[in-house]
Amino acid sequence: MAWLVHRGNRRLPCRGTIKGKRWIHHRAAALNLRRLINLGLDHHNGTWTLASTIP
Repeated sequence: MAWLVHRGNRRLPCRGTIKGKRWIHHRAAALNLRRLINLGLDHHNGTWTLASTIP
């Protein structure tokens, strides 16, 4: 939850409940995607793969 309001995102940048919901869902999706990429998610030839941690 703290990541959603990190770096000045304490207030919604748009007005209205529909736009607010859309913004918060997109923000959460973007943060989740960034987290997965940091964990090793990669995109090659139209497929998504996770880097294996097993040597």
